[in-house]
Amino acid sequence: MASRILSGRYELLEKIGDGGMAVVYKGKDKLLNRYIAVKILRPEFTKDATFVENFKRESQAAAGLSHPNIVGVYDVGREGNINYIVMELIEGDTLNKIIEREAPMDYRKVIDISKQVASALRTAHKNKIIHRDVKPHNIMITNDGVVKLADFGIARAVNDATLSTGSKIVGSVHYFSPEQARGNYVDERSDIYSLGIVMYEMLTGKVPFDGDNPVTVALKHINEEIVPPIELEPSIPPALNRCVMKATSKFQTNRYANADELIQELDNISFVTNVAGPGLFESSEFAEKRKKHRQELEKDIEEVVEAREQERKKKKRKAIAIIAAVIVLLGALGGAYAAWKMGMFSDTKEVPDLLDLTLEEAQKKAEEQGFTIKQGKDVYSSEYAEGRVCLQDPEPGVEAPKESTITVYISKGNKEGLVPSVIGMQKDDVENYLLSYGYELGNVKTVTSPEKAGTVLEQYPVAGSTLDKESKVDITVSDGKGTEKGTVPSVTRMSLEDAKKAIVAAGFTVGNITYDWDSTIGKGYVIYQQYQANSQLDKGTPIDLQVSSGPEPEPEDAGDGGGDDGE
Repeated sequence: MASRILSGRYELLEKIGDGGMAVVYKGKDKLLNRYIAVKILRPEFTKDATFVENFKRESQAAAGLSHPNIVGVYDVGREGNINYIVMELIEGDTLNKIIEREAPMDYRKVIDISKQVASALRTAHKNKIIHRDVKPHNIMITNDGVVKLADFGIARAVNDATLSTGSKIVGSVHYFSPEQARGNYVDERSDIYSLGIVMYEMLTGKVPFDGDNPVTVALKHINEEIVPPIELEPSIPPALNRCVMKATSKFQTNRYANADELIQELDNISFVTNVAGPGLFESSEFAEKRKKHRQELEKDIEEVVEAREQERKKKKRKAIAIIAAVIVLLGALGGAYAAWKMGMFSDTKEVPDLLDLTLEEAQKKAEEQGFTIKQGKDVYSSEYAEGRVCLQDPEPGVEAPKESTITVYISKGNKEGLVPSVIGMQKDDVENYLLSYGYELGNVKTVTSPEKAGTVLEQYPVAGSTLDKESKVDITVSDGKGTEKGTVPSVTRMSLEDAKKAIVAAGFTVGNITYDWDSTIGKGYVIYQQYQANSQLDKGTPIDLQVSSGPEPEPEDAGDGGGDDGE
């Protein structure tokens, strides 16, 4: 790929990822001299205002999250028809590649990865952000074992695409919660369900539900029971098996209420298995043999210790003298090391960390370390408060010539115009949430809807819009009195039995069934459904079907002389 620079700052070096909604490149931030990842919205989506809006929402959601298990977002921008996000560059593999290589994975590694993902979700949920697309493809593992969760907020943008066979992200449906498959309201327990499916796949090497098309898989999430992972891998600790089954319950109320509960459960499982060891799961006969062997080993060790005790006393006095000499030597070496760290033997020195300091504090600290300060232009920052250092060049920790200059950039605070998303929140929580971003609650409109009373359905301006601080945001909320809507499934050309199942699974009832001749559709298959597929309809509504009786039989020849009507 020919090198390209976005916004005069971000140089694109090579493509490293290819998703259904965006392409990811390895890049370099020429201002801060560091490698980064740049996610660029696919060209076919740039003309679609809805996709562009959700692309911005992803960056806004992630930019507000600071956690070691969440991929950091540094910047978002647009150049011409290119919409991009600048993110932390992760050196490592995606979890789906690790699963391909290692599954079934060791249960202790599964617990470790799951706890780190749950920790990331805990931070997101406390910030009222639901991920909606937890899957191995969105989980990165760095080369030193740190888990990083990516793509916050993107699932809402592509919910329809995940059920499309033409989409490159069709795999998402394997990790959908039943409420997502139905198109119902989701909450933090929906993310816990998806994480439970990921745990299942790590432990067994398989997802619990699969099929020829996404709709089939979605219906299985709704209707079929999960085969316990311990039946596929008997070595899984029973407590961990129960944990996975609880996390993937079809009913939200039966799952862990939040990520804290799941983390506590995983900690308990880890403690029990580490203390008890494999003996907790082995037969009593084998455990008895292992106990006897341990006793014999302990006896042998006691005899060896006793024999060596006389020899140890002889060497003790000599060892004391040696240790004293070593202490003196280490003291000398320690002093030399401290001098080296202070830069006494080098022409360069480690650049101090000036981030989050005032300009005066930064000048004082830099002078104490032998550097001078130069103030660059003030810039917007969502991470550091107004008046604080938010960027520095060179970066902290790098080696730089003594008495060289460090350029610091002072934060102007959050950039005006980033309206937060309140969709899905409760009305009572919205006012304080908006105030935390510098906005006020405006008009509140109530409409009839099946969503829980007080749930925010719409907002104006939409999230990510440019708006002056202290302006008002209007919302539309549900009265909770509406009839829940469902999406009519396509059942034409299905067998009558399969059509009935699909209609019931979608929340409707089977209406009148009539039959007619049809030479193009086989006997017993649906040739007509009362309501058009993919239309919205009140749940519980009966849907009439017309079923093929097969080809119409040929009429008998009237001239064959063989009738019963002749006298």
